[in-house]
Amino acid sequence: MLVENRPVTDAEKCILCGRCVDVCLAGARQIIGREMAVNEVMAEVERDVIFYDQSGGGVTFSGGEPLMQPDFLLALLNQCRARNIHTAVDTSCYAEPEIAESVAKKADLFLCDLKHMDNEMHERFTGVGNKLILENIRRISQSGKKIVIRIPIIPGFNDETANIEATGKFAASEAGVGRIDILPFNRGGTEKSTRLTGGIKSMRIETPNERQMSSIAESLSKYVFEVNIGG
Repeated sequence: MLVENRPVTDAEKCILCGRCVDVCLAGARQIIGREMAVNEVMAEVERDVIFYDQSGGGVTFSGGEPLMQPDFLLALLNQCRARNIHTAVDTSCYAEPEIAESVAKKADLFLCDLKHMDNEMHERFTGVGNKLILENIRRISQSGKKIVIRIPIIPGFNDETANIEATGKFAASEAGVGRIDILPFNRGGTEKSTRLTGGIKSMRIETPNERQMSSIAESLSKYVFEVNIGG
């Protein structure tokens, strides 16, 4: 399909076959990422074992959303456990409870995104509510696994005092939560957002300054022992 002499993909008809990349004469399209088998991923992981041993670290599974590929993730976690490699899962925790519970049995650490404590606000800005997310964080905590809560601080969305205090109280109520990382909003994704939405302009949001981040960190430190800016 052509729009103003520009080829445009009809997303509803796209089956992700990649043929458009092969036939694009200008080389304007490319496929990011590649399919890999469990043993191929583990070969990459094991290349850095010496660094894990020296630093006390390990491998982090992120994405995208790793819980959207639970079978593959569980297979990798089992392989890492067999090799005594520490594992962390960076997740939104938006997944079926059974998936969260099964992964919690295998992973060592969870990095859980938590964007807003109010269910309606969460659904308005992300498209889904937060009830399942909070429930899964509780499940992971009850499994005895360590949790780091990660909050992207977005001015005008989740930086108000009421939400910060509600987040702190929730974190303090879960024994598995040992740390909160607050991440200042990064405008680097604005251009990408515009491309993905077909030119729709995103809201203009400024990155919170150092004073604002320090104030939020101080408020959260009343509830959780360790609060980091960044992470």
